[in-house]
Amino acid sequence: MTSVPDEKHDPSTPDESTTPSTTPSTTTSTTPSTTPASKKAPVDPLHGVTLEAMVTDLVAFFGWEELGVRIPVRCFQSDPSVPSSLKFLRKTPWARTKVEGLYLFVQRERRRARHGS
Repeated sequence: MTSVPDEKHDPSTPDESTTPSTTPSTTTSTTPSTTPASKKAPVDPLHGVTLEAMVTDLVAFFGWEELGVRIPVRCFQSDPSVPSSLKFLRKTPWARTKVEGLYLFVQRERRRARHGS
C-alpha cells in the first residue's frame, strides 16, 4: 500500500480566503451629509460679534452715563473706557451676560424701527 503524503499549506502562497477580491468595488457612497436638513444648528445672533464691538456699539447708542444706569457696574460709571470695561467684562461672566442681553435688545429695536417705518 502506498501512502499519499498530506498536502501541506505553503505559507508563501496566499490562501483564497485571505486573498483580496480582484474585482473593483462598485459601492459608492450616495448618502447625503449625516445631518438632515430639518435639524439645523440654532442660530447664534452673537456669532462673530466681539465684546469690544458690543461695548463700542452700546456706548455709541446710549453713552457711558445711560449705559451705567442700565448696567450698574463701576467700569461704566467711574472713569469709563472701552479697554477697562473689556478687562472687567472678560473676568465677570454675569456682567458680560448683561451686556450681551442689552446688545441683543438694541439690535432687535433697530430691526423693528427699520421694518416698522
